[in-house]
Amino acid sequence: MVTADLLTRAQAGDGDAFAQLVDPYRRELQVYCYRFLGSVADAEDALQDTLLSAWQGLAGFERRASVRTWLYRVATSRCLDALRSARRRPPVSAPPAGLEPPEPTRLGELLWLEPYPDAMLEGLADRAPGPAARYEASESISLAFIVALQLLPPRQRAALILRDVLGFHASEVARMLDTTQESVTSALKRARASLEHHQRSTGPSSPAPRPDSAAERQLVDRLTRAFEAADVDGIVALLAEDVWLTMPPLPLEYQGRELAARFLAATAFRPASARLLIPTSGPRSASVSRLTDESGLPSSSTTPLLMFVPPRSIPR
Repeated sequence: MVTADLLTRAQAGDGDAFAQLVDPYRRELQVYCYRFLGSVADAEDALQDTLLSAWQGLAGFERRASVRTWLYRVATSRCLDALRSARRRPPVSAPPAGLEPPEPTRLGELLWLEPYPDAMLEGLADRAPGPAARYEASESISLAFIVALQLLPPRQRAALILRDVLGFHASEVARMLDTTQESVTSALKRARASLEHHQRSTGPSSPAPRPDSAAERQLVDRLTRAFEAADVDGIVALLAEDVWLTMPPLPLEYQGRELAARFLAATAFRPASARLLIPTSGPRSASVSRLTDESGLPSSSTTPLLMFVPPRSIPR
């Protein structure tokens, strides 16, 4: 078999063979790390740590599991290490000079969360999850689902992603976590209960427009035109009554249209703030990005500025 030949060569120290061995799994491993950590940048770091650890530990791979399963075990370990590391938590920022936002409804905690760009999902291998999977692929990459995952303890999070999203057997998950099947079953039961409680407490959510649909394009076009015209009322009219508005890395969160309007007036529409935007997208969300910096010159990078997710998807 080709895989067996590549594995033999890689275990003998052939770097090219190792690259060919792991390349088919790179993107799905990155998506796994993203589900685990909630940040595209952190996911890429965890992926690189995974590949380095896999290369360094390849000689000890005894072939009792598939290469894919073994890579997920390594990735799980690296993600758990990342969660224990304080470096992935961004420092709480103070508002920049000249910016005076209104008093927030509350202070947020999940400041590092970001959507997984649709463009990065292109070309992802169409690998059907195992029969034990309980979530569709699109749902398991949505920002609302990622937010809910971050509320779970690390090992419960791992058990739920590996079992209910990817469909690995309990015995495989137990080996990945170096524990017993009973412990996996217990962790999974608690994780499912926590997610169900979260869903009940946040209430039902309205379905988001389908990606690149006419409804989504119309929504983003209305938002873009209102934002570039500094039309606060026009923006607020697009928001749900109980909208939550945040501004990472500031820990400020605002609920309701009135506070959203005051926040936008004090931040996005302060004097000399540039407002040229382009539409972007993420799984189950629509967003716009800034094209220019505050001097009106083209920005060196387009940073997501406003993002919409289904109502009631953010934990209270």
